[in-house]
Amino acid sequence: MGVAVDRSADAETAFIASGRRVLQLEASAVALMAETLDGSFARAVTMMLSIDGRIIVSGMGKSGHIARKMAATFASTGTPALFVHPAEASHGDMGMITRHDLVLLLSNSGETPELADLIAYTRRIGIPMIGIASNAGSTLIRKADHGIVLPAAAEACPNGLAPTTSTTLTLALGDALAVAMMEQRSFTPENFREFHPGGKLGALVSSVADLMHGRDELPLVGPDAPMSEALLEISSRGFGVAGVVDGGGALIGVITDGDLRRNMADLMTRSAAQVMTPGPKTVRPDLLASEALARMNRDKITTLFVVDAGDRVPQGILHIHDCLRAGLG
Repeated sequence: MGVAVDRSADAETAFIASGRRVLQLEASAVALMAETLDGSFARAVTMMLSIDGRIIVSGMGKSGHIARKMAATFASTGTPALFVHPAEASHGDMGMITRHDLVLLLSNSGETPELADLIAYTRRIGIPMIGIASNAGSTLIRKADHGIVLPAAAEACPNGLAPTTSTTLTLALGDALAVAMMEQRSFTPENFREFHPGGKLGALVSSVADLMHGRDELPLVGPDAPMSEALLEISSRGFGVAGVVDGGGALIGVITDGDLRRNMADLMTRSAAQVMTPGPKTVRPDLLASEALARMNRDKITTLFVVDAGDRVPQGILHIHDCLRAGLG
């Protein structure tokens, strides 16, 4: 239903005050949970790490939305997980849950009737079950193998009815569980990249090797090459630089636009070794592309040769435009 919106300065001040009140109330609740976090959290992490199967997360209503996000976070950070809707579970989806899994049930009251069949199923066939609720004496906490009780905190809703603070607490607790398991498993950016190949997150965890141009595109000349040859290599490859390699193929220098300008007076009488900047900056192929971009920005350069630390033989070349096209920067 539409309402007449007050656009006065007083109304704007009131809206901001309302928003701040909600954020401060919920932030205080999360801070309280951080202070009171105890052995029940550690036992839940231990239980979740010990299973061979998946974490099955479920909840009804707003808790269901939090459960979906929690399952997605677990799955993307190295803990196989799946959301199962409690109503669908009662109509056949219970078959998704095996004895190798663990069931994580969310309910602010701990008395959500739609969870009854899931609770009974886990108890009947011996599937480990963790409950998260605000009421320590609730059915969910009493029936669970292990329960985590949320701290007492008022809902941000002025009527005290709409799930607000309680869902924020549950969401934050899910993130805490996921990160604790990530750290225990030593989950790395490379692992993360396997689960996030696309989008901005995929770009952030791309390695130099994912974005670099390979050996067949490298602009390379020998140290004795005349500058006419080096200029042709720079122009034909399109990176604005040429690498100078010794007889063993190791990178010993780089010729940039700045080097050309500094030697303009007698450029064509010189060799590549006489014009190059020795000991150029390089990157390893396993370095995160975001870190390589940061180096280019810091050193005010646009291109980095990619070498293995051992032999300095160029494996590829990375241009700043490759990083920008991938969504970095």
